[in-house]
Amino acid sequence: MFQFTVEHKSTENQGRCGRLVTPHSRIETPVFMPVGTQATVKTMTPESLVAIGFPIILSNTYHLYLRPGHEIVAEAGGLHSFMNWPGSILTDSGGFQVFSLSALRKVEEDGVVFRSHIDGSRHFFTPERVMEIEMALGADIAMVLDECLPYPSPYEAAKAAQERTTRWARRCRERHCKTNQALFGIVQGVTYPDLREKSAKELVELDFPGYAVGGLSVGEPKPLMYEMLEITVPMLPEDKPRYLMGVGSPDTLWEGVARGIDMFDCVFPTRIARNGTAMTSEGRVIVRDAKYARDFSPLDPNCSCPTCQQYTRAYLRHLFKAGEVLGLILLTYHNLYFLHTLMSQIRRALREGSFEQERREFFARYYKTTEK
Repeated sequence: MFQFTVEHKSTENQGRCGRLVTPHSRIETPVFMPVGTQATVKTMTPESLVAIGFPIILSNTYHLYLRPGHEIVAEAGGLHSFMNWPGSILTDSGGFQVFSLSALRKVEEDGVVFRSHIDGSRHFFTPERVMEIEMALGADIAMVLDECLPYPSPYEAAKAAQERTTRWARRCRERHCKTNQALFGIVQGVTYPDLREKSAKELVELDFPGYAVGGLSVGEPKPLMYEMLEITVPMLPEDKPRYLMGVGSPDTLWEGVARGIDMFDCVFPTRIARNGTAMTSEGRVIVRDAKYARDFSPLDPNCSCPTCQQYTRAYLRHLFKAGEVLGLILLTYHNLYFLHTLMSQIRRALREGSFEQERREFFARYYKTTEK
């Protein structure tokens, strides 16, 4: 039901190419997963995501528990049937969302008491309860309930959260019993090397089918995030997938892959698209800018997505200035297509031994400098 195979290791860095098999798809790694928080990737149909070539997306347990409710999703035949998605799905445990509600939640040893951001109703997430919800949702990959702290956080608070995350991971492991669903552990520890090492060691002993690195990309400087990856990733099993949570800008994808990461997710490409920003082969383009009012060239002349093949920058700017939803749809499609193509390039570069050269060339074009 769930298999992961490393097929190629880079001779230039820690990057590797692999194949992840779930009940719903075969996934070439490294892979970027679009975020469909509420059983939808915003402004995209499942058919469009299939057309681009995405084999897996992410949904969120917290949001689906509150609305429409995991019972309704289960009655529909599970998340795949409910949202008409043929590929694989990963469900986050909702830990990050719950812990971001700092004024609306209270952490206890048994779980987290929180109030809904929708109507203020009171709820209680325990590791066991989260497993019941995720099993009902029926995704291919589920995540344990963890405690994610902001950056910066005091050492003692980070230590307590890391230790609690391990205890909760053990409870999730004991409760989880869905045979066609893989459960991943989540390494925590903020930016403290000893806590990252401790967390990774304890979770590896629990023998999860895969491991995520959580609690990064939450405000810390990128060099510090990379340092934490360099400490954490070597401690994770080579024969299991490694997932960096919440990361999706082009530079972090290159850098994460170079440090041995296999899976990524982030709202970044869809969020900036809705704000009028496109990722292109020559860097970001903010289509709202006045200089594009009479620019009848493609958004990205080097891109073969429908947006770039059929529409101009001037038209896209018009859509955003007019408040037309089509602008959001076209730009979101392009940004996701861009990242899907980028991951294909990264996998090819790993196999051909040209990763470092292509990374430098990409940064020089995208960031208009030879320095990252």
